Amino acid sequence: MKNKQAKDFLVQQVAEEASRENIALSDIEKEMMYFTESDPASCPNPIELNDRFESKYDTAEFENKMSRLLHRAYDRLKAENPEGKRNWDEAIRTLRRGDQYLLVLWDIKQRGERPKGDFLKLIGTAVLIVTAVAAAAIWSAKENIDLDRYRGYFIPLVFVVLFVVAGGFRLIYRLALVWFHRRRTEDDQ
Repeated sequence: MKNKQAKDFLVQQVAEEASRENIALSDIEKEMMYFTESDPASCPNPIELNDRFESKYDTAEFENKMSRLLHRAYDRLKAENPEGKRNWDEAIRTLRRGDQYLLVLWDIKQRGERPKGDFLKLIGTAVLIVTAVAAAAIWSAKENIDLDRYRGYFIPLVFVVLFVVAGGFRLIYRLALVWFHRRRTEDDQ
């Protein structure tokens, strides 16, 4: 599948989804999904297209609208048409080889929309934690374990757990990533 074919397929699916949801989709909005600076076959004059678009539309609203339509079209295809889903996945893989605005629209996370089953995962995790704490308390009572002698370790352990849960690991990872990247670029020079 070529870039143009991939975009044609995805734009057609978005247009179909917009039609199903009674959402107006103008020609320039459809053209903007073809936007790229690196593929003249699918976007012959990107600067002129961008100027026309920016004079009429708010970019943030457009991106949110298109992202929502893209994800709903994908969900519909996934539920109704396995072959269409395979074509969608192939189109996205094809476009990932280049610099395409359509991928920006596809990769936007929907604000306010939680993944399906997110609430159940939260409840399940809470039940698991409560069960583990209750089991530990029952076990320590049954085995006659004196927890007072571990009191000195309790506060530091709570801080470590809170640090990891609150994103300390992520912070350290990002700092290390930046540091190693800087070291690599210094070594390359």
